[in-house]
Amino acid sequence: MDGVEIHGPSADRFDEILTPEALAFTATLQREFGARRLELLRARQERQAELSAGGTLDFLPETRHVRESGWRVAPPAPGLEDRRVEITGPVDRKMTINALNSGAKVWLADFEDANAPTWENTVNGQLNLRDALDRTIDFSSGGKDYALRPDEELATIVVRPRGWHLEEKHLTLDGEPFSGSLVDFGLYFFHSAKRQLAKGKGPYFYLPKMESHLEARLWNDVFVRAQELLGVPRGTIRATVLIETYPAAFEMEEILYELREHSAGLNAGRWDYLFSVIKKFRTRGREFLLPERNAVTMTAPFMRAYTELLVRTCHRRGAHAIGGMAAFIPSRRDPEVNRVALEKVTADKTRESGDGFDGSWVAHPDLVPVCREVFDGVLGDRPNQLDRLREDVSVSAADLLAVSKTPGEITEAGLRNNVDVALRYLAAWMGGQGAVAIHNLMEDAATAEISRSQIWQWIHNDIRLADTGAVVTKELVERIIEEELAGIAAQPGYDAERYAQATALFKEVALDDDFAEFLTLPAYARMP
Repeated sequence: MDGVEIHGPSADRFDEILTPEALAFTATLQREFGARRLELLRARQERQAELSAGGTLDFLPETRHVRESGWRVAPPAPGLEDRRVEITGPVDRKMTINALNSGAKVWLADFEDANAPTWENTVNGQLNLRDALDRTIDFSSGGKDYALRPDEELATIVVRPRGWHLEEKHLTLDGEPFSGSLVDFGLYFFHSAKRQLAKGKGPYFYLPKMESHLEARLWNDVFVRAQELLGVPRGTIRATVLIETYPAAFEMEEILYELREHSAGLNAGRWDYLFSVIKKFRTRGREFLLPERNAVTMTAPFMRAYTELLVRTCHRRGAHAIGGMAAFIPSRRDPEVNRVALEKVTADKTRESGDGFDGSWVAHPDLVPVCREVFDGVLGDRPNQLDRLREDVSVSAADLLAVSKTPGEITEAGLRNNVDVALRYLAAWMGGQGAVAIHNLMEDAATAEISRSQIWQWIHNDIRLADTGAVVTKELVERIIEEELAGIAAQPGYDAERYAQATALFKEVALDDDFAEFLTLPAYARMP
């Protein structure tokens, strides 16, 4: 196709996804919307400069009319009326079958934080989704065969494309890389939108990492154009937006408004939200300093404000409010680990269902019954609790910004955990794995971002560890890196070359004076 070049390696059946027609469709979206994407990314940089210079976040005065008028989003689409339990995971073949069979109402098929964007993962993920819709997907491993249950028992597929900030270097248009967002969205929509419609559902999406309603407007315009190009009725697409950046928390209503004919609600993306809090105010001293990662819970005042505002905002507009990921994962071999995980997840989902959320996320099929039981207890036979308007909730900008009220300490154990998790995750990511079970928690790019950004912030604020009294310096972190690596190296399956890559990358994103906006950007540059 004119101007389009494929730079990634070819493999079996790739030609079924990378057809001239599919590439032409995606190229049209890139040509028409690529420049606006870059403008919006520049606007992010300008806003960051304002915050670093002493500015703050607040509800926008110029959009007061949106917040005060009486609009509502489109009614729930087929397959999205009841979302009491959603499972997330990458789009590999085994996960595709297990997630669809899990008993969850929705599967977030993830091309973003739970997926390492190798070219093979990107294209095979599209094949897996199409094969699942065609019911031609199967998988065998360790003497066990995996196959789909009947259609009526399967979860609804909701695809999460990459965020606006990510590019697809293996596909270029006139010599420039495509937007990763438009590649993931475009290939799925071209191949699978009408397949979904034939099954009585539709092409549904989760939209990550947005920082403003103008970025939501861009997505809405992409949706309108894509539907027009393929002759799909306008409003068929539905999208749930992850409120997982600090600026987006102040623009929830405006984001819903921009997508209102295509909106399926908002999700409380808690882990990326914590990362964004650190990132946006990283130069502002101890007022925006969080304790170590495992000490920050959803009961922290600023996190309560964020989640309660999200439920109120969604239900006021007739939109679903979906809770966040409980990172705990069960163990089929260790009863105590399993007991703790189930208790933690039950408590988390009990809080969310009580707050008015319509459903929530889990990362493992064994947790689907746990989440479902909790929400069944609140919902009963109702598909959601959109009627709970939460008019008792009143959240100010100061409430959202009250990071300093978060209880907790910063200890050497917390610092070591951040180093250990980040090294293990980055090593796996460089090997093509985006969701990794580490110390009985499901880690993805968001949790790795918290780990490395906390260390950067602690170094730049001369933090003294609560248990040892040592000041967090580059030298201390480098020593801990070597000590944690020695422990990892003594374990089975250690790959010295991959951990050398992970260590170099970690030092760049955690110890350099300049803060990398996303660790996935330099990581992707290192990826073949």
